[in-house]
Amino acid sequence: MISQEIALIPDDNHRLSNFCGQLDTHLRQIETRLQVEIANRGNQFKVTGLDPAVKAACVLMQKLFDSTAQEQLTAEAIHLAMQDASIEQLLNDAPPGNSPPLVSIKTKFGLIKGRGPNQQEYLKKIMSHDINFGVGPAGTGKTYLAVACAIEALQTERVRKIILVRPAVEAGEKLGFLPGDMAQKVDPYLRPLYDALYEMLGFERVEKMIDRGIIEVAPLAFMRGRTLNDAFIILDEAQNTTVEQIKMFLTRVGFGSTAVVTGDVTQIDLPNEKMSGLRHVLEVLKDIEGISFTFFNARDVVRHPLVQRIVLAYEAYEQSAKSAL
Repeated sequence: MISQEIALIPDDNHRLSNFCGQLDTHLRQIETRLQVEIANRGNQFKVTGLDPAVKAACVLMQKLFDSTAQEQLTAEAIHLAMQDASIEQLLNDAPPGNSPPLVSIKTKFGLIKGRGPNQQEYLKKIMSHDINFGVGPAGTGKTYLAVACAIEALQTERVRKIILVRPAVEAGEKLGFLPGDMAQKVDPYLRPLYDALYEMLGFERVEKMIDRGIIEVAPLAFMRGRTLNDAFIILDEAQNTTVEQIKMFLTRVGFGSTAVVTGDVTQIDLPNEKMSGLRHVLEVLKDIEGISFTFFNARDVVRHPLVQRIVLAYEAYEQSAKSAL
């Protein structure tokens, strides 16, 4: 155990209050994540814990305090700052000079970048491989970052269209039992993809691009018999594809196209007797050159901190259940 003192300059009560949070909730959040103790008097802070954790905490605290000059800190902002800072890497005492340059994507509403080393690696692989798999729990940015890459490819004219695809399977429901025409039937399944597009491009622009066929959003069944050239294709929720469906999808990829397949093999809604196509394809294609795989875990979750803890709890429970067998 070591202790390190840090003075946050300037000694501004308003900024210090913003930094510490109401009843020091922001300090407690940092303590919990990094397993350190933080004591302070005014702008003088003392951090106690294991050496790598103390160093990581001091770097993070300085960065967060600097940001108080422009923004109001929230629990979410602190959580995302810890993801950005690659806290796990800092805890392992990785030399800062070895960090690769960050990949970032410009959109109409701002800059999008990978939070932490795993998301950064995911972005790099998508930019350098024709077929990519992003596998992991909810909230790790698999689909969001893939949509960002698709928009960037379209804006730089590396592709002529974006095709967003999802299997229409949810908790055992079949399309025929849902009300409305085909567009209304599949819309709920594709909503997360629409939401990502609207956030990055704006509602009006997305609607115009859909009308002109530059962006196509469709259920997986509509891909059969097509060859997709010069397109950026995203298959979301791929854990709900069958073995035949995912093979059909992957063989649609044509010249000048990039495909990203995302999913979470712990959230399968297929009937019990059917094997998940995603789970199967990870074994079949694991050694094929030119295909990239990125596996996310609970540490990559960028949603509410509780989501990360929920995912970790489920992982621990499933691990103990396997050990008991």
